[in-house]
Amino acid sequence: MPSATPLNRWLAYGFLALSMTLVGSYVALSRPLVAVLPVFLLAWLRFAIAALAMLHWIRPHASEPAMTPTTRRLVFLESFFGNFLFSICMLYGVSLSSAVSAGVIMACIPAVVALLSWLLLKEHISPRVWGAVACGAAGIGLLAWAKVAPASASADAPQTQAWLGNLLVFAAVLCEAIYAVVGKKLTGSLSPKRISALINLWGLVLMTPLGLYAAWHFHFEQVAASSWLLLVFYALAASVWTVWLWMSGLRHVPAAHAGVFTVMLPVAAALVGILVLGEPVSGLQMLAFACALLGVLLATLPEGRSDPLQAPPPP
Repeated sequence: MPSATPLNRWLAYGFLALSMTLVGSYVALSRPLVAVLPVFLLAWLRFAIAALAMLHWIRPHASEPAMTPTTRRLVFLESFFGNFLFSICMLYGVSLSSAVSAGVIMACIPAVVALLSWLLLKEHISPRVWGAVACGAAGIGLLAWAKVAPASASADAPQTQAWLGNLLVFAAVLCEAIYAVVGKKLTGSLSPKRISALINLWGLVLMTPLGLYAAWHFHFEQVAASSWLLLVFYALAASVWTVWLWMSGLRHVPAAHAGVFTVMLPVAAALVGILVLGEPVSGLQMLAFACALLGVLLATLPEGRSDPLQAPPPP
């Protein structure tokens, strides 16, 4: 893959940041949907709606080579971890644990992505990127800490369930890291649109048995029209827009650097809580946002005449 031009590089950064911002937003906005739809049914309908929207993306472009057995396996793994398992672990994990604990655990995503990129893709991790990872983790940690005081008195998750919820959220972190690393390998052989369509189709196949079981005795007539509209937004954001943006950005950015942008996921979720749900903003929360943004700057600003962020990953 050739080195990205400055314009392509900054556009790729914007795609990655916007993708993770949308993920954080729909994770927060999916809470009303979980209240009216079972998790498995919600995930199944999400994949089904997105599959209809992306039917015209499944066919390969004339310039694309035929998929090899390795590529097919990677597509399946991308969907299994990034779509199927991530949705289940995150939705159930947050329901069993607390938002504070989930925020702290989700701060591990950039570090886990960088570690997997180093182990699996042999990407070089510069001190500046590790500094960006540390800033992102510190920012989300401060954000979670700032929410401890008001939330601790009203914690309703039993202690026996909290550890399981935290474990499921950490499993979602691992799934997100695998999604980022595997996606980097896929962008070398498939277009972002086709990757989005194929992994969503696999997600639909994997979730169909569980979705049908959940739908068997469900009373669909009790769901309000506003919830159906929110479901359509959730499906398009989760399976179409965010995946296309992420894969498009990965074409020009090493996976380790892209992983830093996952700090936008919990930051966006917190912002939705503040701006949409009306939660108060403290000085500690503002400091947390500043740390997270500093991490993004460290990961994206050019470093002298030879910017390591422009270097392509090893073949």
